Amino acid sequence: MAYCYFTFPSTYYALKAEKILKEKLVDASFKMVPVPRRISSSCGTALRCNPEKADEIEIILQKQLVKLEGKHLLEEEKIDLKKFLGLRRG
Repeated sequence: MAYCYFTFPSTYYALKAEKILKEKLVDASFKMVPVPRRISSSCGTALRCNPEKADEIEIILQKQLVKLEGKHLLEEEKIDLKKFLGLRRG
């Protein structure tokens, strides 16, 4: 499954985006998450949403003068937990 991630130039804008979207969107179509390492090695908060909602969310944030650093589409990798933990099947 793919997700869209919005990154921000500071924590201030991430928090502002979260507050605005909680007021403007009826459904919970986004989640605040740590910035994925594939986007940046620095610490920070990103907004994750389904790609279908990304344009709507971007328009809302731009109208409310929320500065965005970037918009990224990432395909999430499925992890085989047993393999990851070194457990054998069977």
